[in-house]
Amino acid sequence: MQLKPINQQVVAVVGASSGIGRESALQFAKQGAKLVVSARSESKLASLVDEIHGFGAEATAIVADVSVFEQVKAIADRTVEVYGRLDTWVHCPAVGLFATFDNTTPEEFKRVIDVGLMGQVYGAMAALPHLKREGRGALIHISSMEGVRSLPYQSAYSAAKHGVEGFIEAMRVELQHEGIPISVTSVKPAVINTPFWNNGMTKLGVKPAGIPPYYDPRLVADAILHVAEHPTRDFFVGDAARLLDALQRLSPELADSLLLLIGFQGQRTNVPKSPDDRNNLYEPFPDDARVDGDFTNLVIPSLTDWLAKNFSVL
Repeated sequence: MQLKPINQQVVAVVGASSGIGRESALQFAKQGAKLVVSARSESKLASLVDEIHGFGAEATAIVADVSVFEQVKAIADRTVEVYGRLDTWVHCPAVGLFATFDNTTPEEFKRVIDVGLMGQVYGAMAALPHLKREGRGALIHISSMEGVRSLPYQSAYSAAKHGVEGFIEAMRVELQHEGIPISVTSVKPAVINTPFWNNGMTKLGVKPAGIPPYYDPRLVADAILHVAEHPTRDFFVGDAARLLDALQRLSPELADSLLLLIGFQGQRTNVPKSPDDRNNLYEPFPDDARVDGDFTNLVIPSLTDWLAKNFSVL
């Protein structure tokens, strides 16, 4: 399966207003791709497009909520309308809810699923007809290590990521059966230092956190650009993600024990926050377009990412 060099690609990045999506869009643009970027916030998209235009690259913005299929379809259709084709679809959006399962309402759980799972489903449904028409291309779905191993306080998010893994596995085999050379990749990051931890709804009484260590969002963007050129089934980002995957395969009960030890306190900060404080479960943050979050001091490098990209052994 042959994918185009990035400087010859037309790329749609969904969920591009901040964090991993924003950094990925910037990296694609710097390497010469033509871009359509999408998110819920018009103002954050405008600042991203201005930044991209500032170094001479091409980008078009479209506001969309991925929980609505027609709006997701409009992203793919707009990409083809503006640039004539679609080569790579990168789907990033997810929302966080930090609460025990029995303190989660049906409506809240459904909203996390609507964005984090159904949004990914809609993205693939919208992009596939255009990729098939082109005869090749890449579907890149941003999943999580939580697609392999669920975490306490994140039952809805983990369920969404497990669902992503389920549908793309089936879709990948169907495409292979049809003989259609479309690369379908699940990118599974560990804990990444983005504004995700600021933006999620919390019922813990405090601002939530990821279980350390944290990794730089640029590592995820690097992985996304790598798989946009190199067909890849799964790409874990961060040594901790690969270790957790190995532990889950070895002994789920041992993973349970580890999470009982570190999984509860590790997801809590000392900063008070109530469920009524600002969060992005239903509405976007209009003014937070950062790539990096608040935990830069806990960010560490990852050796196995370099090995995976250069030797394809992980």
